[in-house]
Amino acid sequence: MKTMRFLLTKLAGMIAVLLLVSLATYLIFYILPADPARTECGRLCTPSELRAVRAFMGLAQPVWRQYLDFLAAIFAGRTYGTGPGSIVCSAPCLGYSFQQNRTVLSLIGQTLPVTASIALGAAAAWLVAGTAAGVISALRRGTATDRVVMTTAIVGVSAPSYLVGLLAILLFGFKLNILPVSGYVSLLQSPAQWAFHLILPWCTLAFISAAIYGRLTRSQMLDALGEDYVRTARAKGLLERRVVVRHALRNVMIPIITMFGLDVGALLGGAVITEKVYSMYGLGALLIGAVQTTDLSTISGVTLLAAVFVVVANFLVDLTYKLLDPRV
Repeated sequence: MKTMRFLLTKLAGMIAVLLLVSLATYLIFYILPADPARTECGRLCTPSELRAVRAFMGLAQPVWRQYLDFLAAIFAGRTYGTGPGSIVCSAPCLGYSFQQNRTVLSLIGQTLPVTASIALGAAAAWLVAGTAAGVISALRRGTATDRVVMTTAIVGVSAPSYLVGLLAILLFGFKLNILPVSGYVSLLQSPAQWAFHLILPWCTLAFISAAIYGRLTRSQMLDALGEDYVRTARAKGLLERRVVVRHALRNVMIPIITMFGLDVGALLGGAVITEKVYSMYGLGALLIGAVQTTDLSTISGVTLLAAVFVVVANFLVDLTYKLLDPRV
C-alpha cells in the first residue's frame, strides 16, 4: 500500500512538473517580440499573407488555445492547415518545424542518439572514476596519494569544459594523432568506430564531473568511517574491504546517486559545449538552432523532452534509495 501510494505521488508530481515546464516555455516565448510566422513568411510578406501563415501554423489562436493544442497533439496527433497542402503530425506529436519541414519528433530522433551516447558513456565513466578516486583518497587521508587526487580534482573542478576539450583535441588529435577529434559514427553502423569517436567527448566530461564526485565521495566517506556502525563492524573482526564496501560506501552512495541522477537527466537534455567542441549535432545544437530561428515548436519539444529526462532520472534515483538503504 505504501509503495503504491509512493508511486502514485511521484507520478502525479512528474506530470505536474512537466506541465509547468511546458507552460513556462510557451509563456516565455509568447511574450518575446520575435514572431515565428513572420520568419516563415519572409521579409516581403503582406499582412494578409502573414495572417494566412499564422493560421496555418496554428498561431492565430490565443496562447492558451495554442498550449492546449500542443498538449492534445502529444496524445492524438495534429494537422496543420486544411486541404491538399495540409501537414499531418502523427501522435506523439511534439510539433512541426516549418523551418526544417520536419516533425520535431523526427528531429529529436536524429539528434538524441548523439547526445545519449555522449551523456551515458561519460556518466558511467565519471561515476566509477569519481567514486573510486574519492574512496581511495579518504582511505589514504594525508598521504601523497590523497594530495595528488585532490589536486587533480581541484584542476578538474576549475577547468571549463571547452578548455579541456580543446586541450584534448590539441594533444590527442593533432600532436599524438591517435584519436579522432570530430564527427559521430552511429552505433548500428560500427560499434567500434562509435566508441572510438566518443573517447575524447567521454573523457572531457568525465574529467570535469569525476573531480566533483571525487571531492564529494571523499568528504562523505571520511564522515562515514567515523560513524559508530563502522567502528562496530571493525570491532567484530570484519575484513576492511567488507567494512568499506558493505557498510561505509553503501551509505555514501545515497547523496552520490542523488546528484548523479540529476546530472545525467540534465546532460541528456543537451551536452551543448561538448557537442560544439567535437562537431557533433545533438540535442544541444538542435535547441540552439531553434532559438536562433525562433522555431517555437522545436524549442517546446526539446525543452519538454529535457524535463522528462530530469524527472524520470529523479524518479529512478528515489527507487534506488530503497536498494541502498531499506530504511529510506
